Amino acid sequence: MAKPITKIDEPILTEKEKQDQLLEKILKDLSQNTDGIKETIQLLQELHVSGILGAINNLVEAKEEVAKIAVGQMLRPPVTNALNNAMAAAGMLTELDPEMMKKMMGGLSKGLQKAEEGLQLNKRVTIFDLIKIMKDPDVNRAMGFGINFLKGLGEGLKD
Repeated sequence: MAKPITKIDEPILTEKEKQDQLLEKILKDLSQNTDGIKETIQLLQELHVSGILGAINNLVEAKEEVAKIAVGQMLRPPVTNALNNAMAAAGMLTELDPEMMKKMMGGLSKGLQKAEEGLQLNKRVTIFDLIKIMKDPDVNRAMGFGINFLKGLGEGLKD
């Protein structure tokens, strides 16, 4: 009876055989993806002709200097203030009721539209017009909203 095989010897490839196999695989991949490779070459040529490729190469070569400049710019007070303000605004937006924001944006859009129409008329507004318009339910609602908004803003400014 034959002995069971317990060890399988892997074929040892020479460096040239490894390179030949790798080259064969690359050629196979190239032949299977000709359209994509042609488009990539065309894209690279367009980037080269327009000078963008050279700029990208220079940017990559100067990555340390660019990183230093970018970090320096990011640490400037106006940039840090903008980031802090953006974070505060994002925090505030999470506290707002989405339905209320939807109403506000709709009202703002409609208000801007009406304001533009009023500008086109170029009509002078008198004190009597203001008194009369306060009886309009839409205007009264907006005035009440504005007054309550100003009250809340004032309360928030106390701290």
